[in-house]
Amino acid sequence: MRLSEGVEWGLHCCLAIAWADDGNPVSTSKLATLYGLPKPYLAKHLRALVDGDVLVAVPGARGGFRLSRPAREITFMDVVSAIDGRTDAFRCTEVRAQGVAAAAPDAPELRRPCGIATVMRKAELAWRRELAARTLADLIATTPKVTADRTRRAYQRLST
Repeated sequence: MRLSEGVEWGLHCCLAIAWADDGNPVSTSKLATLYGLPKPYLAKHLRALVDGDVLVAVPGARGGFRLSRPAREITFMDVVSAIDGRTDAFRCTEVRAQGVAAAAPDAPELRRPCGIATVMRKAELAWRRELAARTLADLIATTPKVTADRTRRAYQRLST
């Protein structure tokens, strides 16, 4: 399974917003500078995180983004769904009912999901459950303090 690069950046931005939590929203410009990303690229993903109820956008000259709820309530799956959507990773196209097999479209085995679709669905459900069980707070708790401090200091330099 391949996730977009936006998921990684979305998670990093959520962490930076959580670490910079000084009561003020964090701007797209500061996040883009912090991570060396083009502002329009990052803005698209931040907007998706707002639409996915992970972030809240604060308008105005001193606006930016805040987490929509406490970090313990935002899961990795929330971020993945907001950035990459909620569609299934595997979509069965019923290959077994095409080609030569199409001559028997009423075959009884075609009334049940094929074994491939069943295995892929189980794997995806396990993946989704794991991401839904991990929160930003879990990540914050396991991130080395030096990393959080370095990010906080870099953000504070941008704010002065």
